[in-house]
Amino acid sequence: MSDEIRQMFSFIPHPSSLIRKLRRALRGDVTWREALLEACRRGGAAVAGRRERALVARGEVTPARPVSLRAEFARMSASELLAHFRTRERPVFLHGFELPSDELARTQRAEFPEATEQLIESARRIVEEHAWPLLGYGVRSFGSPVDWLRDPLSGSEWPPVYHRDVKIQRGDGSDVRVLWELNRLSHLVTLGRAYAVTGDEQLAEEFFSQVESWRVQNPVGRGANWTCAMEAALRATNLLAAFRLFRRSPRLTETRLSALLELFDAHGAHIRRNLEFSYLVTSNHYLSDVVGLLWLGVCLPELEAARGWREFGLREMLREMDKQVLADGADAEASTGYHRLVTELFLYSFLLCRANRIEIDERHWQTLRAMLEYVNSYLRPDGRAPLIGDTDSGRFLPIARRAADEHAYLLAVGAAVFREPRWKATVVAAARDESATPEEVLWLLGVEGLEAYRALEDAEEASVSSRAFPDAGTYVMRASDLYLLFNASGAGLGGRGSHGHNDALSIEVSACGASLISDAGTYVYTGDLAARHLFRSTAYHSTVEVDGEEQNTTDARAPFVIGDEARARAVGWESTKTRDRVEAAHEGYLRLASGAVAHRRVVTFDKPGRLWLVEDVLTGAGAHTFRFFFHFAPGTRASVRADGIVEVCDKMAHACLLLVALDVRERPTLEARWSSRDYGERTETRAACWTLRRSAPLRARWALVPVCAGEDERARLSRVENLQA
Repeated sequence: MSDEIRQMFSFIPHPSSLIRKLRRALRGDVTWREALLEACRRGGAAVAGRRERALVARGEVTPARPVSLRAEFARMSASELLAHFRTRERPVFLHGFELPSDELARTQRAEFPEATEQLIESARRIVEEHAWPLLGYGVRSFGSPVDWLRDPLSGSEWPPVYHRDVKIQRGDGSDVRVLWELNRLSHLVTLGRAYAVTGDEQLAEEFFSQVESWRVQNPVGRGANWTCAMEAALRATNLLAAFRLFRRSPRLTETRLSALLELFDAHGAHIRRNLEFSYLVTSNHYLSDVVGLLWLGVCLPELEAARGWREFGLREMLREMDKQVLADGADAEASTGYHRLVTELFLYSFLLCRANRIEIDERHWQTLRAMLEYVNSYLRPDGRAPLIGDTDSGRFLPIARRAADEHAYLLAVGAAVFREPRWKATVVAAARDESATPEEVLWLLGVEGLEAYRALEDAEEASVSSRAFPDAGTYVMRASDLYLLFNASGAGLGGRGSHGHNDALSIEVSACGASLISDAGTYVYTGDLAARHLFRSTAYHSTVEVDGEEQNTTDARAPFVIGDEARARAVGWESTKTRDRVEAAHEGYLRLASGAVAHRRVVTFDKPGRLWLVEDVLTGAGAHTFRFFFHFAPGTRASVRADGIVEVCDKMAHACLLLVALDVRERPTLEARWSSRDYGERTETRAACWTLRRSAPLRARWALVPVCAGEDERARLSRVENLQA
């Protein structure tokens, strides 16, 4: 952003919270027009907020009973309306949800016997113990009745004040992300799926009782659960899915139907009033907002506002696909975790539209295909995803419980939709079981989708090869069981990202079926700001730190602000049958007071030799402290041998990786680290670190040599000796 645009707002008094937020927002590349439009939008939003505040104070934001229905439905009696919802055949939800109950129950039990038992047990615990899994914190009990305004970890209560007055970042150990996950109500989809299999009316009674308790504790527009429109949208979609499964239950009464319709209407109206749109940048938040409106509009055409929501939601969703998905298919937020979420939003919504004969242009379907192709390329040979950038374990309409690094189920659904056998091959290889099919295929696509997936011909074993994604800044080198991901992405969203990490030129390595060098993950957001910044720091990634500085600036008080000083970029990529080579650079250390330093890294994959060569070149002037990090994956054991070689192995020593310094005499150290595979969960890990106090320019090289069980280590290292020679 130019200094002129920043100065445009310098006359505004500093105490103004609106202008402080605007100045923070004006990072990255912002034009004069965008800045002016955003200033006007925020001013209008402030006026609208004052108007909404008055409505909330008077209790006028909730639609008056009876709910706002289209005229032909408003004329129905309560009993007629109930009969209509129980028997209607249109609109169509996702195909699996529409199967006759006996066929759905029979298919679920036959195709997924073990998962079905787990599903029924999970539903039983929801009813009897009010307990279910929460992010990476495991199964938690939430009390009876559930306290929807209490942070289930810290015990802190969130006040039922006007939603714009809620302080999200409180500094008392509470984490609004955890509260929001509880209030997304995804566990009600679990209840609904179990009800579809068992027909147990206890599950239906629990669903209606929990929805009523939630409605009473969360008046529209009050409290943390209305603060974020995205949360309202994700909650509404989960409620729609559960309602679809419980609509024929005798426990659904006229009164309960009216309350549910009122709640859906209130969610749609609230989302529409509080859209998270910006002229500067839009992200998964605004996309979730408009997708929520689309689903409400499609699934509840009886509501008076439904048509407007559907048309607006569809139009904006497709516009956001054009804006948020890069040309090579990656989400623009520099995060594989949010790529999963955004892919779910588009994939599931496209399937909903197709089921209801809502046309979507072929070019958008091809963009969706490119998003799935990106997933297929970045998955490791074990089928798990590298957690580049932030991941908060967030999901859209979670049918089966998935860890944050489980993304292969998207490929299974995509394989059936696009008739792509290569993606099925990735899923099968990851599961190591040809009969393994993710449950999502049945629930999203029905029996026909399940049969289409099963009918796909077996693809060749080498279905995934080395691939470059220059727009994303992701470069994947792979051959057989060897995998290295090189990260040359920026901060995300054109330099205005909030979910990027200081991971420029970092690597992930997997070999012999095991992850050995990996990203640290995310852990938490606002619940622990020190940990938040630690996990996204340069020192927690397999790259180079100079003079203890970060590649991009961060603010200790701001968990979702990161600079874009590094501006990482690849300057060369080549891939042949025998060799891959990528070269990239970043500028994050040009600003150092101790002297500007530029970092360039070259990674070469010798496929016949089954090893990688990592070369770091740091140019500039003056003496600096250079620290070269390699962050090891959870579940590995690392040691520094007498010869100075770092050896990292999986627990069973079936896979090892030797890190051999070719130009560095200093002995490495092993430093304590953490890794997080799910939001809120962390495991102790270690990192190898070479610390060099040298003058720039500096050149340092490492050979990364995998040694699988049964291989001759001496023969493997002989290749390294040739490199040194």
